[in-house]
Amino acid sequence: MIFSSDNWSGAHAAIGASLMAHAGGYASNYGTGDLDRKVEKKFAEIFERDVAVFFVGTGTAANSLALATAHRAGGVAFCHSQAHVIADECGAPEFFSHGARLKPVDGTRGKIGPDRLEAEIRRFPLDNVQGGQPTAVSLTQATERGTVYSLAEIDALAAVCRPHKLPLHMDGARFANALVSLDVTPAEMTWKRGVDLVSFGGTKNGCWCAEALLLFDLSKAQELHFMRKRSAQLFSKSRFVSAQFDAYFAGDLWLDLARHANAMAALLAEGITASKTSRLAWQADANQVFAILKKDVAAKLRQQGAIFYDWPVPQDLDGSLAPDEGLHRLVTSFATSADDVGRFVSTC
Repeated sequence: MIFSSDNWSGAHAAIGASLMAHAGGYASNYGTGDLDRKVEKKFAEIFERDVAVFFVGTGTAANSLALATAHRAGGVAFCHSQAHVIADECGAPEFFSHGARLKPVDGTRGKIGPDRLEAEIRRFPLDNVQGGQPTAVSLTQATERGTVYSLAEIDALAAVCRPHKLPLHMDGARFANALVSLDVTPAEMTWKRGVDLVSFGGTKNGCWCAEALLLFDLSKAQELHFMRKRSAQLFSKSRFVSAQFDAYFAGDLWLDLARHANAMAALLAEGITASKTSRLAWQADANQVFAILKKDVAAKLRQQGAIFYDWPVPQDLDGSLAPDEGLHRLVTSFATSADDVGRFVSTC
């Protein structure tokens, strides 16, 4: 009963097989091989347009490089107050950009509120050199609260960014989970809404180690080549990232894996909702479930082998927790089984 993180799950068998299939022989290095080019073309096909693809090793690197591309002197980038880029990346976005500041923006259920974003941006007028200048906005899809921005919500954020000429970045560590939740195409969830850069994650969804930064403005690609190299993210044997993505996309495996993870989360949420002692903290949209459990129930589950994290109580939680209750995050993945879900909910 592993519900700690989708990072705990291994690699899907097809991903491992693809790595082994490309392990022998020779291939041109630094992203210039035939397999690399094949995967780049696949990204263009999936997103329905030409796109610059930069393989990196981690989501942190993708997010940090994305914000670094937009950085200018005194730059301020905006994100939700609970976003991974500001809460869990050890200052990497600031480090990669050589001094950008991240400004938190509030909003319910882990989503940036457009009105609040507009207000925060206006706190940095360009004629006030002491304050700094806005440079970018980053949204997380799916969010750290397990919710998913609707197309209308992405439109609203893009509408705020546009008059300020701010690029909109999407942290897509769980991109596939959000996509299948909305049941739309990658193009509809990104550039057709006004998104300029995407951190495209595969690691949480069945890959071994496969992340990519995607740019829809190809004019910025040349500069990013140098930035990626300087940040030590240019892999010499990039075919091993491409081999993962090649299998990931084949036959829409990536979407099937995300659908399974989301289905297991929905099954988990259903069981918790039916419980007499436990309840959902809020309704999630993808593969993260937040549950309020009695402390003795949580202890019993852990004694039975369940692994999950305690979670800080957000200010916008509806209602309150009793002294004997705690908030917990449960994450499902492609490897989660219905049996594990059943065992968990039978105790909670």
